[in-house]
Amino acid sequence: MELINWSLSAIDKIFSTRQLLQHEIPCPKDTYPSGYVMDARGRSQMLCLSWLTVEDVEDIYLLGVMIFGLTKKHNVSEQHQSWTDDLPLCQMCGVGTAPNCVYGPDGKGTQSHPNEDGHLRFRGEDGCFLYGVFNGYDGSRVANFASQCLTAELLLEQIKSSHTDADVRRILIQAFDAVEKSYFETIGDALAEKTHLSNYLSPHNENLSFHQLSSQSQKVQERLKELEQEVSGGATAVVALIFSNKLYVANVGSNRVLLCKSTSDGQNQVLQIGRPQNTDNEEELQRLAALGLDSARIRQAGQIAGQSSTRRLGDYRVKFNYSEIDLLSAAKSRPIIAEPEIHGGHSLDNITGFLLLMSEGLMNALESAHGPEQANQEIVAMVAAELAQQSSLEAVAQSVVERVKRLHHDVFVSGRQRAPYCSRHEDMTLLIRTLNYPQNDSALTPTQGGRIYPVSVPYSNSQSTSKTSVTLSLVMPSQGTLTNGTNTASTLEEGTPTPGTQSPTATLQSTNTQTQSSSSSSGDGSLFRQRGSQAAQPDETGRVPPYVDFTQFYQLWGGDHSDGLSSQTGLGPQ
Repeated sequence: MELINWSLSAIDKIFSTRQLLQHEIPCPKDTYPSGYVMDARGRSQMLCLSWLTVEDVEDIYLLGVMIFGLTKKHNVSEQHQSWTDDLPLCQMCGVGTAPNCVYGPDGKGTQSHPNEDGHLRFRGEDGCFLYGVFNGYDGSRVANFASQCLTAELLLEQIKSSHTDADVRRILIQAFDAVEKSYFETIGDALAEKTHLSNYLSPHNENLSFHQLSSQSQKVQERLKELEQEVSGGATAVVALIFSNKLYVANVGSNRVLLCKSTSDGQNQVLQIGRPQNTDNEEELQRLAALGLDSARIRQAGQIAGQSSTRRLGDYRVKFNYSEIDLLSAAKSRPIIAEPEIHGGHSLDNITGFLLLMSEGLMNALESAHGPEQANQEIVAMVAAELAQQSSLEAVAQSVVERVKRLHHDVFVSGRQRAPYCSRHEDMTLLIRTLNYPQNDSALTPTQGGRIYPVSVPYSNSQSTSKTSVTLSLVMPSQGTLTNGTNTASTLEEGTPTPGTQSPTATLQSTNTQTQSSSSSSGDGSLFRQRGSQAAQPDETGRVPPYVDFTQFYQLWGGDHSDGLSSQTGLGPQ
């Protein structure tokens, strides 16, 4: 009963002290202003309530306790599971991820914030597959919400076999629109409270430090910070839909999609589907200029409210408060939109290759290390190399991400020309979907006459040649000589052994229709040094003599470490 009396006193105090602003319309008779709600256009509207009896307060109090308890329980469960957890995953797909990293002067990396990327890879009914990569920022809420909501909008039999390409494109646009509206509905109450509390603070309080504010204003300021964390953030998204063996791509923001097709002559053709919607995109700059914005100034700035993308999901600041942002203040209408760019359908009949969906962080890391000119070809080369070595698509995707991460780090610690661009990288996500692409599972399995050892192929950003292909092979025969890989134009394949004279060859190739990295990372043009006719017979332990004498390396290594460790374990492998 004491709590009810306190509630009545608080309500009476609110009603008796609340004053209307000059532009506000008075509440109807026997009602009083109590707060604000946000309408569909993002405008705050006054909420008027009437007096409550003691019985009403008791009922509301009990109902509130029940709702709060259920909501709290629901929020806790949401952190551990999602309704999409029960959907079947696509088995022709693999995903690799890596968190953001900031390097210190010593080259050691630290994670600056939790991973904000997201992805989806589900198999629906009637040959429908849905994939997506989401690049979140200022939190992962929007990325998580979008991945779940888009799945509900696209994978629950909304797309029929009778639909044309135009129908599918329309459904994709409607799905993104539903995600945008639904997300802002979920944070509508928080936005309304934030608007109300912002109006509560006097304008002259804005220039005061936190400790100079009154105790009540300090509480309001703390609550505003909590609300800002709750409602801030956004995401970019790229979604690939495969239906009736046709590919449809919807892109909002700066993520990237590559389609790699293997041709009959052994080439890997790389097709980038769409362009990043950012401040370097001419079409996007023209769209913004048509709204009255200075496109040259936007291009020079490179970012809008902390992000380079010109299309985003969420991010209420650029959607509702864009007039308060200097670069966007002159816009005639909302400049940052969530409408996707749609491509497709592209027929996948008789196509052998793979589809890559990559977050902006992955491509930015690779481009920072090697430049943007060959980034698409390099990532395809890495994927093709890993597919030739590994049987698990999950392992392939993760290995490629790790390679990009190591490459980015190595450029930073090297101090070379591009080192200043590699002081940090954002979250990285790579999704690989194979399209009738052969994985050389047997390349990791002993076969007649010898054993095949997987090769970690180094990549370089040296001069490129047009229409070239790379084939790197390492044959480890049980008898005879060590055979060096050759530079030929062939497909990803396994050599056919001749009993007694030839053993299987693990072949790694990277080709494309435009440009290709050089075939070797070593200075003299060969990956492995020739040994002529010298035999490479394994010893009694099965080991083959090394190519390089590591004595000096171990001596240098031992000098940089404790003498105790060196004296206990010795130098080099035991």
